[in-house]
Amino acid sequence: MSRLRVFPHHDAAIPHFETDESASIAERLRDAGVRFERWETRPDVRAGDPSDKVIAAYQNDIDTLMKAGGYQSVDVVSLDGTHPDRAALRAKFLEEHTHSEDEVRFFVAGQGLFTLHIGEEVFEVLCSCGDLIGVPANTPHWFDMSETPNFVAIRVFTNKDGWVANFTGSDIAGRFPRFENEPAALPEVAAGG
Repeated sequence: MSRLRVFPHHDAAIPHFETDESASIAERLRDAGVRFERWETRPDVRAGDPSDKVIAAYQNDIDTLMKAGGYQSVDVVSLDGTHPDRAALRAKFLEEHTHSEDEVRFFVAGQGLFTLHIGEEVFEVLCSCGDLIGVPANTPHWFDMSETPNFVAIRVFTNKDGWVANFTGSDIAGRFPRFENEPAALPEVAAGG
């Protein structure tokens, strides 16, 4: 299940907005300049699948994304809890960073936690299978796949070199919840925020 929690940037204790409704997530993120959409997925793609299998299964979606956004390259991150480099890969994304281009990811299996630092707020987006997120260029953010990753994400880039991060040097990412600390579900009273 997808979820959005919004915190003041100085306090990770209690979110001032929380929802698991896709339309509300999309609206709140759109207001912050972030793209969020729900796309169709295929059940035959699983975490740990090779990139060529994932790309073949989603070639039409990839072509649509690349044409619409002028993207030049595509790659796939497909990790499960048995990947030998999972700790190093997790650490690579955990510090606050920006990119000189939009970061677009389409989650075709599993989940991952994107956290965006926009102005005076921190937007924690739990992306699930079927979520497409587009983080605007130069937006400070970080990503957590958990200690035991289980996701497949298709990424498209305008830069032919692919993923290139500019780390901010801020310690903010360490002050906010990690993926393994996520609650299983939203309490009824908190939904819709």
